[in-house]
Amino acid sequence: MQSIVAENGIDALKSVLQKAGSKKFLLVAHSVFPYLGMEKRLSDIGVPYVKFGGFVSNPLYEDVCEGVRLFNGEHCDTIVAVGGGSAIDVAKCIKLYCKMDPTRNYLTQEYSDSGIPLIALPTTAGTGSESTRYAVIYYGGKKQSITHDSIVPDCAILEPGFLRTLPLYQKKCTMLDALCQGIESWWSVNSTEESKGYSQIAVETIVKYMDTYLENTSDEATKQIMLAANYAGRAINITQTTAPHAMSYKLTSLYGLPHGHAVAVCLPQVWRYMLAHLEECVDPRGSEYLKRTLAEIPISADWFEKKLDKFGMQYPKADSRERELSILTQSVNPIRLKNNPVALTEDVLRKMYERVLQ
Repeated sequence: MQSIVAENGIDALKSVLQKAGSKKFLLVAHSVFPYLGMEKRLSDIGVPYVKFGGFVSNPLYEDVCEGVRLFNGEHCDTIVAVGGGSAIDVAKCIKLYCKMDPTRNYLTQEYSDSGIPLIALPTTAGTGSESTRYAVIYYGGKKQSITHDSIVPDCAILEPGFLRTLPLYQKKCTMLDALCQGIESWWSVNSTEESKGYSQIAVETIVKYMDTYLENTSDEATKQIMLAANYAGRAINITQTTAPHAMSYKLTSLYGLPHGHAVAVCLPQVWRYMLAHLEECVDPRGSEYLKRTLAEIPISADWFEKKLDKFGMQYPKADSRERELSILTQSVNPIRLKNNPVALTEDVLRKMYERVLQ
């Protein structure tokens, strides 16, 4: 069972490492690390460590392999990830691969729990990766979705202070990603009472504190947004994402929209379509259940779009509209669409993309 440390933040790392029995840890941290003021705190902990930052924002399989070599070569016994989703994803894969056969491609081998403790300290409030069993890396230019229960970090330490230095636009994007995850998990065909409880906490908390958080005037708002993002991650860990996320990925690669921004411009389109086509519900619990579920969500698609407008989150503009609409429509992963409670055909996806490309 994962432990969540929401009090004392980074100051709790020493006791967490002691509990794990760590003698030496691998610190997986991206380029943001020098700006977090962590070096002195880590030296005060008294546990030796070796730092690994040799990975790009969209981590490569080869990056992970280098991390595995460093972990084993330095005789580390614990992994500490500090950063956004990329750093945590790399750390998850190092944990998964570090006891596997290094002479064979890790992606082709059977996954099992390596038993290596993994501690995650997120520096953004968005993906909730610190509480999920998912990671993404790239091999041969293709995205590899890694899923295994053992890569859920053993402990997630939430340090709100990390969020204070984020640029405003990044705060908006990551917060919107968390909000979208909470909403999508709420309506997912895989939802459970547990996941819906997490979704409700995430959505209601973000709605309550989002404006104050972006104004950067309240430590309490910052703390609550970080906690809400973690709840959204816990919800998605159960349900996985749905159509807005499935539609977002090509928007990011085609127009350079950060992930949270790309998801946010898709979500209202999916939401409205589902409300207008409840009779096409594919959730086994039925259309009446879906109608009640959508009514439970304390905001609406209109409310969401007004917030996007207030935050200045612009919609992408196409250079070659017909060509780009075809690319976008054909890019959507049908497996991810299966989690959506209303079926979406290629024609429907195209029409939604037409509205996104204003």
